Amino acid sequence: MLDTIARWIHPQKADAGPPRACATTPAASESRRTRPTRSGMDVMSGPLVVDIKGNSLDDGPGIRTVVFLKGCPLECVWCHNPETRSPKLELSFTAPDCVGCASCVAACPESAIALDRPGRIDRANCTLCGDCAAACPARALNLVGRSMTVEAVVAAVVKDKPFFDTSGGGLTLSGGEPTQHMAFASAILRTVREQGVHTLVETCGLFSLDRFRAEMLPWLDAVYFDLKLIEPGAHRRFCGVSNEVILTNFARLHALSGEMGFELLPRTPLVPGITAVPENLDGIATYLEGLGVNEARLLPYNPTWHDKVARLGATTPASDTALPATWMPAAEVEACADIFERHGINVRERARA
Repeated sequence: MLDTIARWIHPQKADAGPPRACATTPAASESRRTRPTRSGMDVMSGPLVVDIKGNSLDDGPGIRTVVFLKGCPLECVWCHNPETRSPKLELSFTAPDCVGCASCVAACPESAIALDRPGRIDRANCTLCGDCAAACPARALNLVGRSMTVEAVVAAVVKDKPFFDTSGGGLTLSGGEPTQHMAFASAILRTVREQGVHTLVETCGLFSLDRFRAEMLPWLDAVYFDLKLIEPGAHRRFCGVSNEVILTNFARLHALSGEMGFELLPRTPLVPGITAVPENLDGIATYLEGLGVNEARLLPYNPTWHDKVARLGATTPASDTALPATWMPAAEVEACADIFERHGINVRERARA
């Protein structure tokens, strides 16, 4: 374990190279009531946007507007935003909201919906045209992902600038993984930053650092960087890829943060039996201590992802570790925080009672 940690405290200077390629993102419908186009998208129409959430207090300082982009290079077995994992358009069905009116059945041109079918949707024959979602009066059916231009995203963000100015808030790019779409993300960050908006990105850390430094970092005030698992084999087992690039990127960004003045905050999601175990937390804390990092954030386990996966008709990545459907008790979060603090690392924003 200590040998592994030591390699990341003193990384090689050469760039670690690009992450695993992301699949090409298809264009989504311009609205819920039109069919999606099948052509590719240029940078200005961008990736698919899952949501633009205003009035957020959990994704950076102050009151923030969070833009969630679709597509992530990791396959974490506990992903709490599974609707952002695939870069492609998806159809979500929320069974408790369905009123059984059969409007979707009549609207579907492919006969891919039946009220007596488990999950309603024959996903093999669904073309994601969106007609069922447009016809659903209860909004039990929804297309997940929409194509937006940079200008449209910026307009949705800057309308909240009075709240940012009052609270010290701003824009947070999240996902999914925003660095999968660097040109699009860079254009958004630059435009809102030039209008005096604080900018922040939440990242899994798997990206080409040279490209990130050139395209996104000049327009960022803060980088919230997830460190999930310290041991490469465990990271590959539970997240689908090695953490070599991730750890190297964090160490190099830590050095750059002192030169360039942006905030770099490491975050660790607390997943019972996987990340929230003493060996992993002590390893991450040792790694951070070796770099001279003195602050981190812990993200208590969020069980709501179970329902989200079901709505998409999807399955979670294979894992032999049972994941709970309940929230993590505050006492367990405190015990995890104590491990970091024994290494001299202040834990920001502990779990609320």
